[in-house]
Amino acid sequence: MLTRTLRATALLALVVAVTAPVAVAAPAPTAPPARESTTVSSLKGDARMDYAVADQEVRVSVDAHSTYGVGSIPQRSWGTFRISHAQDGKLYWGEFQVDCLTTGGPTATVTGRLVRTSPGHPWLTTLDPHTRMGVSFYIPETGQARIGLSGATKKGDPLLTKCMAPAADAKVVDGGYALHDHSKQAG
Repeated sequence: MLTRTLRATALLALVVAVTAPVAVAAPAPTAPPARESTTVSSLKGDARMDYAVADQEVRVSVDAHSTYGVGSIPQRSWGTFRISHAQDGKLYWGEFQVDCLTTGGPTATVTGRLVRTSPGHPWLTTLDPHTRMGVSFYIPETGQARIGLSGATKKGDPLLTKCMAPAADAKVVDGGYALHDHSKQAG
């Protein structure tokens, strides 16, 4: 009986000795890596802006989007915007591929590269291909919305910086915009 007890004790000690280092060496379960939250901004609409020349009309239409991780610089932007200018019985327009949409509260800035124009548009000869222009927007919940246009740099001059546009100083007189600001999701 003593032999049987010694054998059982020895077997138990062997099991403990073999499994103990494994239990000690096994890593503690790790928490899954924190997922970086991504938020989206969007700006959509079409509006006519107040323009100093009474018989001319300037409209800006936009469908722009951007994604954000941490911070206020977009990770990726896409979409289009179009600037149309009716003058002397002709309608000139330029279409831009969005390279930046930044938003903050009731404001947004969109920049993009010129990808198409109306036939015969003066920009075809006065601007470098794929020049960048910017548009700023002020879209309050109530009250007067505003737009600001950067214009384009002359042929051979440096491009406008990405994500930059002047203050939104011209009133919106017809139409409007819907702004979805990424920072409202992050709050």
